Amino acid sequence: MLPVHPSEISFDEGVFLVKLARKAIEKIVVDGETLRPPPDAPEKFKRPGMTFTTIETYLGEKLTSLRGCIGFLTPVYSLVESTIYSAIEAATGDPRFPPVAAWELDKILVEVTVLSTPTPIIVSNRKLLPRLITVGKHGLVVEKGFYKGTLLPVVPVEYCWESEEFLSETCVKAGLRPDCWLDASTRLYYYEGRVFKEKTPKGDIYKRDLSQEYMNECLKR
Repeated sequence: MLPVHPSEISFDEGVFLVKLARKAIEKIVVDGETLRPPPDAPEKFKRPGMTFTTIETYLGEKLTSLRGCIGFLTPVYSLVESTIYSAIEAATGDPRFPPVAAWELDKILVEVTVLSTPTPIIVSNRKLLPRLITVGKHGLVVEKGFYKGTLLPVVPVEYCWESEEFLSETCVKAGLRPDCWLDASTRLYYYEGRVFKEKTPKGDIYKRDLSQEYMNECLKR
């Protein structure tokens, strides 16, 4: 069974996933229980799928701080299960932060990214790699030996990185030298993502147009 591709997710289905992620967070934080997949989930959500859930603390108009971000880069769960489990892990298992507390539930933003299967990037001349990366479209995975790291498509947009800096920062995320992408023994992958996010805590949900955000916030400076 083929994994669900981000392009298959409609706006209404993206809204469903964000609400599902929030319910999973609230269930584990308040009751200490794992949310069960809802019976009204779209049929395609029973197929394998990959998601990342990002939690941010809402500080006011356009001001946020990261509170947790965890997900799956392989289709080991159905899309609906991936959303539930990534939300729970983002809230309770991100080693960079303490678990989300009940008092925070009205102060956090929930974002869900649906990912495509990572595809190996094959190029004979490693110096040409930046030309193959489209900021706003691609997320990256860097892997060498026991070292592995990924950065979601939203990350270079939010930091206004160009593709070469994006490659270098993904190397650093993996615990490697910034120029590791030039090493032929380093494996590189890219994937696509579709992002849905709350505008305010428990508020309206919108689909992020990362390419447009990058153009507006970075290229027009």
